Amino acid sequence: MSKQIIQTDKAPAAIGPYSQAVVVPVGSTVYLSGQIGLDPATGDLVSENCEEQVRQAFANMTAIIHAAGGSLNSIVKLTLFVTDIRNFGIVNSVMSELIPQPFPARSTVEVSALPKNAQFEVEAIIVV
Repeated sequence: MSKQIIQTDKAPAAIGPYSQAVVVPVGSTVYLSGQIGLDPATGDLVSENCEEQVRQAFANMTAIIHAAGGSLNSIVKLTLFVTDIRNFGIVNSVMSELIPQPFPARSTVEVSALPKNAQFEVEAIIVV
């Protein structure tokens, strides 16, 4: 899949591992539901630790992307939900490690609560 990254100096530069916008000329769009840090075998959160929840949520998302016939390069948009914006650095660090460049577009939102008292949730739009 070919992604065209949109970048303009007339809008603020990205403050993390993401692009201002992404254009994909062809393909099928797949909308993934949000994933939290649940262990697929138990249905319980993997840990109370934020970084471990972030890693598991991305692992869950990756499994769904592969099931849809895509890869992490297929991601064009991520939406991240955190219950504490102070964990923004942890999320950026893990995302920088796991998601290949060019980075997808992204939004990050602080929310008051997530299912099962999770600290992090990720949803994605991919093109395959």
